[in-house]
Amino acid sequence: MAQTTTFSVNGREFVHDGTPVVVICIDGSEPAYHEEAIAAGRMPWLKNLLESGHGESWKAHCAIPTLTNPNNMSIATGHPPAVHGICGNYILDPATGEEVLMNDPKFLRAPTVFAAAADAGLSVAIVTAKDKLRRLLASGVTQEGLDPHGSGEYVQPKNRGICFSAEKADTVTVEDNGIADAMSLTGMPLPSVYSAELSEFALAAGVELLRTQAPDVMYLTLTDYIQHKNAPGTEVANDFYAMVDTYASQLDELGAVVAITADHGMSAKHHSDGTPRVVYLESEVDRILGIAKGEPGSRVILPITDPYTVHHGALGAFANVYLPKGADRQKVLDGLVGIPGLSQILPSEIAAEVYDMPLDRMGDLTVLSDKNAAIGRYPEWHDLTNLEVPLRSHGGLGEHRIPFLINRPVAAPTETATEGPDGDKAVLHNYDAYWVVTSHVAVAAGATV
Repeated sequence: MAQTTTFSVNGREFVHDGTPVVVICIDGSEPAYHEEAIAAGRMPWLKNLLESGHGESWKAHCAIPTLTNPNNMSIATGHPPAVHGICGNYILDPATGEEVLMNDPKFLRAPTVFAAAADAGLSVAIVTAKDKLRRLLASGVTQEGLDPHGSGEYVQPKNRGICFSAEKADTVTVEDNGIADAMSLTGMPLPSVYSAELSEFALAAGVELLRTQAPDVMYLTLTDYIQHKNAPGTEVANDFYAMVDTYASQLDELGAVVAITADHGMSAKHHSDGTPRVVYLESEVDRILGIAKGEPGSRVILPITDPYTVHHGALGAFANVYLPKGADRQKVLDGLVGIPGLSQILPSEIAAEVYDMPLDRMGDLTVLSDKNAAIGRYPEWHDLTNLEVPLRSHGGLGEHRIPFLINRPVAAPTETATEGPDGDKAVLHNYDAYWVVTSHVAVAAGATV
């Protein structure tokens, strides 16, 4: 009989009943993607799972901002950014005043479920498509991380796991990644970062790791390259979801509890002629304050910013605004109201409470665009020449509905049921994933929490 392991982290208790658990995060996946693919006959495993009653599907929300780094770390820690501190791909570091990518583990304020599981003696394997997430996810697994017992100290993992990216699978080492050879797992060549194959590599590697090493806890997180370029129901999107269905079915056949969720959705943010529909927020704020071009003015941070500019041109739906010293904040708030394309304009202390975010990393104002618009800084700051198709992007409330699917008939817990800021109700968040696939599957099987 499999051994049950119980561990706690960040105020939550997890019960692992000995069955391997796998969470797949499909980057940029609003529910319409799998719904359209099922309707087109492209996801037979998922269709059968849901229609047979052997699986479950719930309405779910992701964390705000609806971006990659904040939501992957929400899934990894079981909590929103207010707890773990990762509130963007890119921030103005309050400690230095510098604009930096938020991929350094020093920004993480909470230990991960992975670190706690490893500390409890469970084997952990993490495969991420893009390398920008690897260092954050590896905290406490293959590298030093916050103590999972909550001391606030940094400690070396006493039970090292595996963590590597498909993007750099050819450079893995046992010391850095917990594995000597990742390329032989799939038989695939190293994929381009701008390809569907990057996600396929992560999934194929996960299947082979489960087949050969049977990790207790696994996380497979993909890339949204396809979703940025293709709407739900298109041939390319359906091909991608058919691929996901194939690998998910293999994980299921190997006996794993499999949950499928997303870090955020995706929305079209362009005019009918295909040009981006953008509010250049820094330009608007400086106009309201009467600041002439070239003079020191406001500073808008776009947390979507990352090295993968072909995806979105750094145009998202969420922005942090830093005002010049002595600026009239209320004047700016009033002046932004009514600008087409903007849906939420809030003092950051209110936004931090509403959206469960860390106030010290948010600036003076928090601004979200509507579902069909994006936010930029000023026109000259954005190089849009790499955008190959009309802009599709994310970051705001228009992209906070995400799938939550599991290959077990488990009653959904209700402790985290919420109503989103736009009135949309959901039973779960994506960051409940490991809590559901461990504790609630274990309870259904007769374990005691």
